[in-house]
Amino acid sequence: MNQLQINLTNWEFRACGDEAWLPAIVPGTVHTDLLRSGVIDQPFYGTNEHDLQWIDKKNWEYRTVLTLEEKWQTLAVTELVFAGLDTYADVYVNNVHALSADNMFRSWTVNVKGLLQAGENEIRIIFRSVVTEDLPKLAQLGYDLPAPNDQSELGGLQEQRISVFARKAPYHYGWDWGPRFLTSGIWREAVLEGRDIAVIKDLYIRQNAVNAQEARLTAVVEVDAPEAWSGMLRVTAEGQEWMKAASLVPGNQVVELELVIDTPRLWWCNGLGLPELYNFRAELLQAEEAVAVSEVKTGLREIKLVRTPDEHGASFRFELNGVPVFAKGSNHIPNDSFITEVTEERYRHEIATAVESNMNMLRVWGGGFYEEEAFYRLCDEYGLLVWQDFMFACSMYPGDVPFLNNVREEAVYNVRRLRNHPSIAVWCGNNEIDSAWSQFEENMGWGWKEKLSADIRQTLWAAYEEIFHKILPEAVAANHPGVDYWPSSPLRELTRGQDQHATRIMGEGDIHYWGVWHGIEPFENYNLKVGRFMSEYGFQSFPELKSVLSYAEEEDMALESKVMLAHQKNGRGNQLIKEYMDMYLPQPKDFRGFLYMSQVLQAEAIRIAIESHRRNKPYCMGTLYWQMNDCWPVASWAGMDYYGRWKALQYTVRKSFKDVLLSIDGTDGETLKVHAVSDRRQALDGELVIRLHDFSGALLREWSQPVTLAADSAEVVFTLPVAELLEGREPAQVLLVASLVEGGQVLERREHYFAAAKDIPLSKPVITVTEVPGSAGKSFTLSSDVLARGVHLTVEEEGIFSDNFFDLLPGEPKTVEFALSSSGEADFTPAAPTGLVVRSMADYI
Repeated sequence: MNQLQINLTNWEFRACGDEAWLPAIVPGTVHTDLLRSGVIDQPFYGTNEHDLQWIDKKNWEYRTVLTLEEKWQTLAVTELVFAGLDTYADVYVNNVHALSADNMFRSWTVNVKGLLQAGENEIRIIFRSVVTEDLPKLAQLGYDLPAPNDQSELGGLQEQRISVFARKAPYHYGWDWGPRFLTSGIWREAVLEGRDIAVIKDLYIRQNAVNAQEARLTAVVEVDAPEAWSGMLRVTAEGQEWMKAASLVPGNQVVELELVIDTPRLWWCNGLGLPELYNFRAELLQAEEAVAVSEVKTGLREIKLVRTPDEHGASFRFELNGVPVFAKGSNHIPNDSFITEVTEERYRHEIATAVESNMNMLRVWGGGFYEEEAFYRLCDEYGLLVWQDFMFACSMYPGDVPFLNNVREEAVYNVRRLRNHPSIAVWCGNNEIDSAWSQFEENMGWGWKEKLSADIRQTLWAAYEEIFHKILPEAVAANHPGVDYWPSSPLRELTRGQDQHATRIMGEGDIHYWGVWHGIEPFENYNLKVGRFMSEYGFQSFPELKSVLSYAEEEDMALESKVMLAHQKNGRGNQLIKEYMDMYLPQPKDFRGFLYMSQVLQAEAIRIAIESHRRNKPYCMGTLYWQMNDCWPVASWAGMDYYGRWKALQYTVRKSFKDVLLSIDGTDGETLKVHAVSDRRQALDGELVIRLHDFSGALLREWSQPVTLAADSAEVVFTLPVAELLEGREPAQVLLVASLVEGGQVLERREHYFAAAKDIPLSKPVITVTEVPGSAGKSFTLSSDVLARGVHLTVEEEGIFSDNFFDLLPGEPKTVEFALSSSGEADFTPAAPTGLVVRSMADYI
């Protein structure tokens, strides 16, 4: 009885028609292989992206030679398994065509038993250009399919947008934060497998009913047997064992075994409890000997998307194990234009950053790819819920039978691949397509259906309905029962497909609010435009100076330079940042000051939004800002740049997502309100202390009062007319500090200014830095002689501070600690940094 496996890693490649072969790394891409061989320059540097568009016009060829022993000839089953081929690929085994692949998002398995021989065997893969493959499809269709983020012009295709035809990561064609690099290659593991025994192809722990008393489960075991077999199926978990007799027939089949676990350790998301995980092991036994084994790790939980009609419309909230969850998080995009460059350490840094930032949810956005196993495993381990989009975004798609069948296979494959992850909270059909089809929004290019003839409109909507209201929900229902499906984000279900304005806030569904940024509305509108679940909103900034200098030279350091415009994919993005900066902040003295000020601006925008959403719970029950991360170094909406460096936004988010929040609202200019928000499951008894200071630190007025905050609640705990509070003082010369004290400890503290930052005169502070005794250089205490705004700490090492971009008031020193960025099994490790530099806003203006 044999079971053999060879990982195929020793490859070489060339452009079809070339003579010379170059070394290839698999998993990998053509672009990264060309870079390693010195054929192309660094794709992310300067304007190099523009010079590398020739790569996707060529066909590429990969080959490997493997030597097989005679025993491979005796096996009953021999298969090549490709976990990912990007995208149009023909596989040849010893010059015999064995497989044609046409979907990046699926795995491909082909029987090669009759094609292999003892001794040397050549496996060759031709990757056909997605450009030359799909241009004829566009010509045959005879009209354009909406796909506004497809940067076809950069690839020399002008208005020939072809991204909709290939089942390939949409962002590879460019987006308004990412470059156009149409990769190809063997992007996931390639394996040769052989066996003459039964094998467990898939083990799914279906969660039928889970609560604190018991978990009623079914082990769904998919088995492939080369011949009839009889024995026992045994499933074990945490010392428990379940068994049943199993009789197999030749071929693929499913054996189910019911499991019950009493008083299970439930899986909880970050902030609500521990993300407990169980190891399940399934074995096929013959005479007590395991002939086939499969293991999975999962968490036991019940997750629901609750949409209950109410006086406002309908709720939109997640419930985990019966507990309402206010979703706090961000939208995740791919971490790299070249997916295979993302290491386990980079994934861990992102997930650790999310947890350190008090998040409990990430949305895997539909213009990327179904993420790697490491991403979901880390979300399981750290307790992050995942809103999982299917890979469709901002486009209409063809409805021909081969395309629909391909989508069906893709959906079933990925739902099955990810369904054991307890982090998966919802499956969503697509990103923004329902809205873009039905809502006229000039600044976003929406309202597609009004721009099409009646017959084309009918054809495209029929394809939409087939994919997003039939194929995808059927795949979820059949393969991942117990997890909800939501057709499109955003969507107001009662009005789907009908005319409505994009920035209109409805009393149901989820909302992408882009009035701020795309609509050039003021930040204050975040306080007014609050929906039931805010699944997208955002504001741009530049990354750290160090990151900018990775793609630019000194002569490029200007807002409208060729390099800065090449690393700004959102049209007027750089000018929009400047226009908003003119509205709210002092003028920076140079471009370095502009980089810093853009981050302060971004952080302030998203702070206002998050706090407004949280103040409005339980009406609003989720806030996911755009976006978590970057796929290359760029000016974008990300809070953490391509290199994992935290922007001001990330530090601000960490404060705004704390389980207990003070939020000060003076939107109307007449009345100041202090809100207290708690995501805790227990009530809080504390004291609210309000102090009014001038910029020298002098205490002008003080109030204090007891505060009792109910579990999982938000309420106004202090109100006072601004005129009564200031008593005639100049608004631009005082600030208010609110503190919530519990058990003698300051639980939360917030500053509030009565004038816009651009109207507040700043003196240049003298900031004193003192090492904390006994901290071995890991902690520092900072103090200032005058008000220091936006205190900005930088060091030579890659890491984070316990706080950064904070305000420092005279007489109120602040202690900060430095930690190295996550690597290996550690998250953030306290360390003594070198080259500490302290600046504040006054240094940049």
